[in-house]
Amino acid sequence: MTNTLPTFADVKAAAARLSDKSNGAAVVTPLLRSPTLDKLTGMTVLLKAELLQYTGSFKFRGAFNRLAQLNAQERAAGVVAWSSGNHAQGVAAAAKLLGIPATIVMPADAPAIKMTNTRNLGAEIVTYDRMTEDREAISRRIAAERGAVVVPSYDDPHIIAGQGTAGLELMAQARALNLVVDDVIVPASGGGLIAGIGLAVHHANPAAKVYVAEPAGYDDHCRSLTSGKRERNSTSANALCDALLATTPGELTWALNGTALAGGYAVSDTDVKKAVAFAFETLKVVVEPGGAVALAALLAGHHKATSGGRPRIVAVVLSGGNVDAATFTDCLAAAGLGA
Repeated sequence: MTNTLPTFADVKAAAARLSDKSNGAAVVTPLLRSPTLDKLTGMTVLLKAELLQYTGSFKFRGAFNRLAQLNAQERAAGVVAWSSGNHAQGVAAAAKLLGIPATIVMPADAPAIKMTNTRNLGAEIVTYDRMTEDREAISRRIAAERGAVVVPSYDDPHIIAGQGTAGLELMAQARALNLVVDDVIVPASGGGLIAGIGLAVHHANPAAKVYVAEPAGYDDHCRSLTSGKRERNSTSANALCDALLATTPGELTWALNGTALAGGYAVSDTDVKKAVAFAFETLKVVVEPGGAVALAALLAGHHKATSGGRPRIVAVVLSGGNVDAATFTDCLAAAGLGA
């Protein structure tokens, strides 16, 4: 892996790879609108529905962009990745399309739907205890034994560039609606998605502001923006937003996000559950808790509604929809929905 920071040109190149139908193109996910949400927030809200991406999250974008650039020898040796679920599925799907053996190191308590989907895509799964074992060390040992390529979930320039294609699409879709985006709110774990989206958004509109949304207790980006250095979370225990449990921003992602982000929001589990329920009841989509944190920040009133007397135009990324039935039901029940 190179430590060179990706640029907007890399995002454009990734978009070309992901649109190549001979390899199995990524989905151009829709930009959703809701008059109810606009009225409730006092803003014009655009929802980038990455939950409708191949494998149910944005992660396929970066994984495919990384794997598509492997040479024949690297493809034959296979790839190894570590993930609680969405990156696992993205790597497994990309590997299947490209004919590459894939091994995924997953926590034993990962959501069942994510583990099942990863296995069904043909990947080998190696489990670990997230409280006592080091997933990265396990992955690198397996890779060394097999001569395989390690595919990080966020701290890789090709991964970041691939995730940035979601931002490229978002800004083009907004332009098609004759809308100029003021702000973009993006969920973050290690920071690969928001770093890539930031490259695309600021190229299209340098005045636009990008904000990070995280679960309370896992708000390392928010605290890092305040201190000016990479902060760490005090726990890596399982949580409602299982997709957002990175302990600290990545080195490469922070090199981009530390200067590109305008601010951040930490949201409670209660706010996240309300957002999941709102997405189901009002938007008619299923969003996993980690994929709903940006929407939660908006619904909780963390974001300013107006600019110069007019409603702000705010894009919100719904980053994934892979949620267990039990967790989803709990979110609905907490909001007073369901039986």
